[in-house]
Amino acid sequence: MTRAVGLFGLGYFAQFHREAWGRVPGAHLAATADADPATGADHATLDAMLGAGGIDIVDIATPPPTHAEAIRTALACRPQVIICQKPFCRSLDEASAITAEAEAAGIPLLVHENFRFQPWFRAMKSLLEDGAVGRPLGLTFRLRTGDGQGPDAYLARQPYFQTMPRLLIHETGIHYLDVFRYLLGEPDGIYADLRRLNPAIRGEDAGLVVLDYGGGCRAVFDGNRLVDFDTDDPRRTFGEALLEGEDGTLALRGDGAVILRAHGASETTEVLPPEDRPGFAGDSVQAFQAHVVAGLGSGRWETTARDYLATMRLVELAYASAASGTRLPAGV
Repeated sequence: MTRAVGLFGLGYFAQFHREAWGRVPGAHLAATADADPATGADHATLDAMLGAGGIDIVDIATPPPTHAEAIRTALACRPQVIICQKPFCRSLDEASAITAEAEAAGIPLLVHENFRFQPWFRAMKSLLEDGAVGRPLGLTFRLRTGDGQGPDAYLARQPYFQTMPRLLIHETGIHYLDVFRYLLGEPDGIYADLRRLNPAIRGEDAGLVVLDYGGGCRAVFDGNRLVDFDTDDPRRTFGEALLEGEDGTLALRGDGAVILRAHGASETTEVLPPEDRPGFAGDSVQAFQAHVVAGLGSGRWETTARDYLATMRLVELAYASAASGTRLPAGV
């Protein structure tokens, strides 16, 4: 059975949605909607696209102020599943309310959180579950996009970054808080120290966020958008990671390779080789969308709106911690 997809929004990132739907088994992009005639969309509004009928999957790729209304419009047409981009809605309260509405309607609502679907994090999760590094003791991700310097920072691709009151954690760091939850589970506490290094922007562009776990493990997001790292394409992995355990370590390189080293050894094993993948960041958009379609058969998804609220709460706690200068409990 092939599911018909309706894509609402044809802005910058929606290009990755649009291309990837053409490569997802069991789905096809049936219609698009966008208010800008220059995009060449099939319809000018979501109402018009859904009113034409025949849409099984509604994919919302518009900005956060439009999310609640778009989801309500989609719920009224009762598709098989609704996907919504992040940042999800305008606030945690709004996201919580719309999540409850979707649950009451019995329509699955998922957040398009594709970073955990990057192949290196999937490989790390599998190896972690197989015991390749033993008990995890530390996880660090160093975000180094290198696109945040000078008065023209972000203007070429996402100019709205300059005026966002919250940037590093709200827009980018949220991905890695979700990855940390995916790999290690729910933390017990959180501490954040956030900075604005480029005076040309409004929000923070550097900082540390530390999650602590009852077993002694720590997960550290070390983000700095002004500096870069060793890679030919910073938007492949966005940085480097190190997952350390009692029995070994897993390292993510800038070329997308994952390297395993056993505790006490100097030899390493390339457990995930670098590979030229299409699409965005290891083809993670396609992987996420394929997961959505597969879930229509199994009824199981990883990034439900209800689950994603826990990641959003960590974002709010990070800003609260930075404002107070203290560690805060993170129990969900």
